Amino acid sequence: MPLLRGDGCPDAQAMKLCLPSSRWPGYRHVMSLDQIAPVALRLPPRERALLAASLWESIEDPYALAIDQSDEDAVALALARDAELECGKVTPLSHSELMTRLRG
Repeated sequence: MPLLRGDGCPDAQAMKLCLPSSRWPGYRHVMSLDQIAPVALRLPPRERALLAASLWESIEDPYALAIDQSDEDAVALALARDAELECGKVTPLSHSELMTRLRG
């Protein structure tokens, strides 16, 4: 069963997260994370997994690399990022800090 229809709204039988607005015909109300999360967490495990996969695949990785990247290049990138952390060029974030910023 497809999770999302062509209009970007979830399949009606999978989830009801895009609701038509009686005020503005044709407008779809987009729910906030605080509204979506409790509904999504009530889904059966298989549907939660499909939703999670769909969301994960929708995120573009700013550090996406070519599939054919060599192990040496991957190690060099990891060492370069570690050096950025060590010298203070970038500041690490805890998971909770990251989530706060993303939600907020």
